Amino acid sequence: MEVDLIFQIAGIGIIVAVLNLLLTRSGREEQALMLTIAGLVIVMLMLVEKIASLFETVKTVFGI
Repeated sequence: MEVDLIFQIAGIGIIVAVLNLLLTRSGREEQALMLTIAGLVIVMLMLVEKIASLFETVKTVFGI
């Protein structure tokens, strides 16, 4: 697994957490929730891309 991917996910998590805290403290809970969901979707899209690559590698190795 690439270390860059782990750092990207951690960076997104830190940015989302800080912005979520700022929005919550300013009384914008709805925007904080939408920001959290958007961050989760971005990370999931990154992971889906890597999982698809993994399945392609497995298919190639086993000749399926």
